[in-house]
Amino acid sequence: MKKQQVIFFILVVIAVLPVEAQCAMCRAVLESEEGQGTAKGINDGIVYLMAIPYVLIAGIGYALYRKFNTSKK
Repeated sequence: MKKQQVIFFILVVIAVLPVEAQCAMCRAVLESEEGQGTAKGINDGIVYLMAIPYVLIAGIGYALYRKFNTSKK
């Protein structure tokens, strides 16, 4: 049980680390800009678009779980 708690803690720590989802070409173009406001906006948009499929799959999985695991009355 102790090993599972350590693995869970490591996964939680990794999940909250800031991510940068820009490709190398986008980063090179956006780093040359002063202020970095556009680069932060682009990065946030990429992370947002990356999260949507996971939320949709989780919703479908939950709906299937409820459909097949509810007791019939």
